[in-house]
Amino acid sequence: MTDPAYDYSTRAGVRPISWDDFHGLVKALAVAVAPWRPEMVLPVLRGGAYPGALLAHILQVEVYPVRLSRRQDDVVVRQTPLWLVEPPAAVRGRRVLVVDEMCSSGQTVQMVKTRALELGAAEARTATLYAHTWGADAVDYTGLISDELVLNPWDREILRDGAFVMHPEYAAALAQQGLAADAALLIPATPFVAAKGV
Repeated sequence: MTDPAYDYSTRAGVRPISWDDFHGLVKALAVAVAPWRPEMVLPVLRGGAYPGALLAHILQVEVYPVRLSRRQDDVVVRQTPLWLVEPPAAVRGRRVLVVDEMCSSGQTVQMVKTRALELGAAEARTATLYAHTWGADAVDYTGLISDELVLNPWDREILRDGAFVMHPEYAAALAQQGLAADAALLIPATPFVAAKGV
């Protein structure tokens, strides 16, 4: 794709985000957003589910996930996002915070904000966990502005043939920078065995 958000060869470095980093970034967003007193969070699934749900918990407000995406089966296949789940009628008369993972062009969060306002939201603002420098002005709140390759804790690794490995998109992005998908970049987590399984 020609979208600079997916051209990893021009990125300046790699930033692995730990679960602790993630929590700290969401807390920073909560502090920034709280004076506005949002009444509802609309996380944009999939990536926005993580910061959106945590923000809703921290701010003690309702959460209604929405879904629009350029992806199909975890692969980017569209230039523009396609609506899959729109905002609910419950936005009417409320201050709504649209939350996503990354802001590149701002197109996705702006589509959700516009739709929420069309449905009667009293006001709508946007927040992202991260923003690229070229997209930072397209969002009202952001936790981190960086053009590094950001490795999320929730989608960095996948289960493949019984083993956890680097997500193929991240592995390809690292390769574009001349780096290997080193196992040290996977999430250091306490190993558990499921308490119950079929």
